Amino acid sequence: MKIAVVSEIDPAEPRVAATPETVKKFRALGAEVTVARGAGLGSGIPDAEFEAAGAIVGENVSKDADVVLKVRRPAQAELAAYKKGALVVAIMDPFGNDAALKQMADAGIIAFAMELMPRISRAQSMDVLSSQANLAGYRAVIDASAEYGRALPMMMTAAGTVPAARIFVMGVGVAGLQAIATARRLGGIVTATDVRPAVKEQVQSLGAKFIAVEDDEFKQAETAAGYAKEMSKEYQAKQAALVAEHIKKQDIVITTALIPGRPAPRLVSKEMVASMRPGSVIVDLAVERGGNVEGARAGEVAIVGGVKIVGFLNVPGRLAASASALYAKNLYTFLETMIDKKEKKLAINWDDEIVKGTALTRDGAVIHPNFKPKTAA
Repeated sequence: MKIAVVSEIDPAEPRVAATPETVKKFRALGAEVTVARGAGLGSGIPDAEFEAAGAIVGENVSKDADVVLKVRRPAQAELAAYKKGALVVAIMDPFGNDAALKQMADAGIIAFAMELMPRISRAQSMDVLSSQANLAGYRAVIDASAEYGRALPMMMTAAGTVPAARIFVMGVGVAGLQAIATARRLGGIVTATDVRPAVKEQVQSLGAKFIAVEDDEFKQAETAAGYAKEMSKEYQAKQAALVAEHIKKQDIVITTALIPGRPAPRLVSKEMVASMRPGSVIVDLAVERGGNVEGARAGEVAIVGGVKIVGFLNVPGRLAASASALYAKNLYTFLETMIDKKEKKLAINWDDEIVKGTALTRDGAVIHPNFKPKTAA
C-alpha cells in the first residue's frame, strides 16, 4: 500500500496534506509513504522531518501510489500522473464544478471530498470544514485587529481611557464561535447574530450578546444537518433592518455566513457600510463564494468611505502550520477506516455512511447522488 503526499500547484496554497506525525501513523499501519520534495515548506515542515518520520521524499511521488493525499482538488494536468483506481482524497469544492468532476471520473480515480463528510458523531474527527473554519474564525479577528487603528480592550491609563472595541459577528457556525471567543479574549465588546435559534445559548455562554429577530420563522430556521435554512424575503427584510441599526455602532464586523452549494448570502449592504464610522473594519470570510459584504473584493482590502473591507482568500492557509496539522489528522482518521489492519492493505466498505457521503467518482463515473450528471428523461 503506497500513500503519496503531493505538493499543491496553486502558489496561494501553503498547506500540506500530511505531517511527520501522520506519516508515522500511516507507516505503523504498514503503508509506504512518499512525500513530494518541498511539499511541507509552506507549513514550516522541511523534507528532513518527513524523512525522519519514515517517508521517502522525492519527485513524481504519485506515479504508482494507491492513495494520493492533497489539500485542493487536482487539476487536469495533475490527473495524468495518477494511476487508474487510485484513491485521491482532498477538499474537492464540487459545487458548480461539473467539468472538473468529469475530468476526475474520466481519469479513473476514486475521488473523496472531505468537505462532504456526514455530520455524525463518529466523523467529527474527520470534519475538515470544522477544523479549518475554527482557524479561519480565529484569524479573522487577528486580521481585523491588524487593520483596526485602535486597541481592542479597554485600557485605563494616566493619559486617559481607551474604550473597548465593539465587535459584531454575523453567522455563528464554527468560524463564528471561534471569532466570538477570540474577540472576547482580546477584550472586545462582542455581539453576534445568526438565523438558527440553537446558537443563541452558545453565543451567550461565550459572554456575547445575541442579536436577532426572534419570530416564528426564526424558531424553525435550521436544517436537520444543523445548517441555516434560506429565510423568506420578509424575514430577511426585518433582520436587515435590525442589523442596519446595530451595525452603525460597531467598530469591527466579521461575516461568516455560507449555505452549502449556494452563493454566500448578502448580509451587509453598501448602505450599512456607509453608516459605519471611518476606521471601522469588516472581515468577509465568505468572499470566495461571492461574499457577505457588498463592496468586498476577493484577495484585497477594499476601502469604502474610510471603512476597510477585508477579503483575504484561503484564510485557514494564513495559519498554514496549524491548518495543515489539523487537516492531516482529519485525513488520517478518515483513511484509517479504509485500511485492513491485519492485511495492511486498502479495504473500502462501500456501504459505510462515511464512504457513501464523501465518494465523488468511481469506475469512470461521478457517483455521488448530489453531483451525478442529469440525464434526459
